[in-house]
Amino acid sequence: MKRVILLALMFAGSAQAACYGSDSYQTCYDDNGNTYDVMRSGDTTTVYGSNQHGDTWEQRSYHNGDTTTTYGQDADGDYWDSTTIRDSDGSGYMQHGTDSDGNSFSRYCYDDDLCY
Repeated sequence: MKRVILLALMFAGSAQAACYGSDSYQTCYDDNGNTYDVMRSGDTTTVYGSNQHGDTWEQRSYHNGDTTTTYGQDADGDYWDSTTIRDSDGSGYMQHGTDSDGNSFSRYCYDDDLCY
């Protein structure tokens, strides 16, 4: 199943990542054999990923105030996008977009990872 992979979730889970470089450019390696090149410039973060099988993927995130827009291309060449809007009181966020299978999604999440 293809999934949207957001930068904030990329290093979550059982894989530990080790990153090297500066604030503007880092290369990270995780325990699953993935490599991530992370470039930051202003409010934009771009990530290029690859694994030991030669699969590659990429994503770009733009942050503007309480809104973050992320889009990318998965290892199969399929595109996806996501927009996240944080509540003004910081209690949660609304997220909507299209996954790499072309399915639209929309959900509200509280900061304790409870989503509807």
